Amino acid sequence: MTPSTTHLVLIPSYNTGARLYATVAEARAQWNPVWVVIDGSDDGTGAGLRAMAASDPGLHAVVLPVNQGKGAAVLHGLQLAKASGFTHALTMDSDGQHPADLIVPFMRASLRRPETMVLGRPVFDASAPLLRVRGRRVSNWWTNLETLGAGIADSLYGFRVYPIESLIVVMTGQPWMRRFDFDTEAVVRMAWRGVKPVNLDAPVKYLTAAEGGVSHFQYGRDNVLLSWMHLRLMLEFALRLPMLAWRRATKRAPFQP
Repeated sequence: MTPSTTHLVLIPSYNTGARLYATVAEARAQWNPVWVVIDGSDDGTGAGLRAMAASDPGLHAVVLPVNQGKGAAVLHGLQLAKASGFTHALTMDSDGQHPADLIVPFMRASLRRPETMVLGRPVFDASAPLLRVRGRRVSNWWTNLETLGAGIADSLYGFRVYPIESLIVVMTGQPWMRRFDFDTEAVVRMAWRGVKPVNLDAPVKYLTAAEGGVSHFQYGRDNVLLSWMHLRLMLEFALRLPMLAWRRATKRAPFQP
């Protein structure tokens, strides 16, 4: 497989265990290169990924000494990728929920329209917890309001292709979106920047423990984090509203901060 010089797969991981190796193998079967950022894991996957990368030139492992959160791990990988000349990154979770077989179609969509962000629109099966499915509808409603209906189909599904430079700008411009709040805040701030979404259907599967599934989501803690995030975004949205409304009314080129 000829390695891409512009688009890479970026997988942040924290204590995913053996499932990480299967996810990486599935991603490598579809794309070259694949980068993995081990976010301070203490389950031995850092050493395991380094061993895999030693025999696979299409795989690059970055091991962080301390857990910093999903967003921080993604930002670390983005900055390294930009320094290496890459322009776009497809992010996917390490726990097996995201469909590796759709990496190529998502990358092709990004190559056709590199100015956009290509977002996964989740298609749930019976494995999806009903409480989480209903909860994301609330988050999506707020996202639609905060972006004045920019067309973001789902704000939480992390299987996406981002323009690297734009995402680095919005992340380094403020101290938030370093943990579980990353996925939602990223698309809102990218939309504020004028990056348009392209939505593609993608299945999501919640693996059981017997299947190797690992989840660090905590309903109380993470819902509080999301509520705080939407409060912050709404306050900032109120300040940005005149500019966003003017841009929408006139369909002018996006404002560049």
